[in-house]
Amino acid sequence: MGSDGPRRVWRTETSVPVRVRLSSGVDIGDKGFVVIAGPCAVESATQIEAAAEAVARHGAHGMRGGAYKPRSSPYSFQGLGQPGIEAMSTSARRHHLPVVTEVMDAAQLPAMLDCVDMLQIGARNMQNFSLLKAVGKVKKPVLLKRGLSATLEEWLLAAEYILDGGNEQVVLCERGIRTFEPQLRNTLDLAGVAWIKDRTRLPILVDPSHATGDRALVIPMALAAAAAGADGLLIEVHPEPAKALCDGVQALTPAMFGDLMVALQKVLQAVGRSLAVPGLEHHRPARPVEVRT
Repeated sequence: MGSDGPRRVWRTETSVPVRVRLSSGVDIGDKGFVVIAGPCAVESATQIEAAAEAVARHGAHGMRGGAYKPRSSPYSFQGLGQPGIEAMSTSARRHHLPVVTEVMDAAQLPAMLDCVDMLQIGARNMQNFSLLKAVGKVKKPVLLKRGLSATLEEWLLAAEYILDGGNEQVVLCERGIRTFEPQLRNTLDLAGVAWIKDRTRLPILVDPSHATGDRALVIPMALAAAAAGADGLLIEVHPEPAKALCDGVQALTPAMFGDLMVALQKVLQAVGRSLAVPGLEHHRPARPVEVRT
């Protein structure tokens, strides 16, 4: 990479890997493997409560769910907006789960900061530089998804925008890239995950749900990500995938998610790792989180 390439992301002999602490006491980027799970979108208070109960029961470390949904078609479900965030926050906190949700516009940040633990930058916004600068100024962890066709360098330069703003709490998320293969929604770049772990200081999660677009492939790719050295997973789980308003075909049922969590322990043990253990007995309200560098 040239002289204007990534600087803060690089792993050097003297650098220490970034560890981002969720409000439950779980560190992303530490030895423990982290699983964040939930539906693609918040559809109703009943649906999100059922999802929160299911993922918490099976051992998830955090809850994901979209209230603002960037969709290819303007006629697709766009999310519930702020009421959806509030519903997810209520259910997640009832089950002691930190909240991870997507922010699409800097104007949404003030209403999110009190009820969201980690801000997600979606693939379509990876190079929305004004948004990257905005989240670089907040004291809140940021999950930065790789763009649909982004190179590793472009992805890391997007992370630099956030780091340059003063926010060191950055976690990358590999969610598959667009290739010539028509049978898969995207191509999951696990070689890129291993490269990120070897060359940079930043933690990285893998989203096998969006990478494959097929629930039958989610568990195999999740296990492969754990073996490849990822720091954790972002998994779609819906109480009733057949009734989901978006991406139901890639969402695991609660029972499938339970099977994944059991299988994960075996794979992690085989490579000398284990699932993360929360550091706090009870989840506390969202707050600025500690980051160790």
